[in-house]
Amino acid sequence: MSIVQNKKAFHDYFIEERYETGLILEGWEVKAIRAGRVQIKEAYVIVRNGELFLIGCHISALPTASTHIDPDPVRTRKLLLHAGEIENLIGRVDRAGYTLVPLDMHYKSGKIKLEIGLAKGKKQHDKRESEKQKEWVRDKQRLMRVK
Repeated sequence: MSIVQNKKAFHDYFIEERYETGLILEGWEVKAIRAGRVQIKEAYVIVRNGELFLIGCHISALPTASTHIDPDPVRTRKLLLHAGEIENLIGRVDRAGYTLVPLDMHYKSGKIKLEIGLAKGKKQHDKRESEKQKEWVRDKQRLMRVK
């Protein structure tokens, strides 16, 4: 079941591979995510010291958050992935000009997972071409429905 999706990523990037990762979250963050108070539109993934981190994901604290902590809505969160997958991603990102973008946050077996994509940036003409393709598919569906 999806919590939040990053539709902007599909507009700005060609997504070539997808990976499902775990997140290291604090208790107040889990409660806020379950309440739907998360936004990954401006988020991105970086590699630091052989580990993956999610930067720019905004999780708004609930007003009933604990009083003994000071919630930081955009703190850096570590992503959990198998070592072999991390090595593969690091090699692809460093060598081939790829980037890692968060695509979808969802539940799996009661746990919160993040789907990241290995992506290559689109040029402006690629974005226009994608938009034309979407419009053509939409028009084609409309024409088929009328008949």
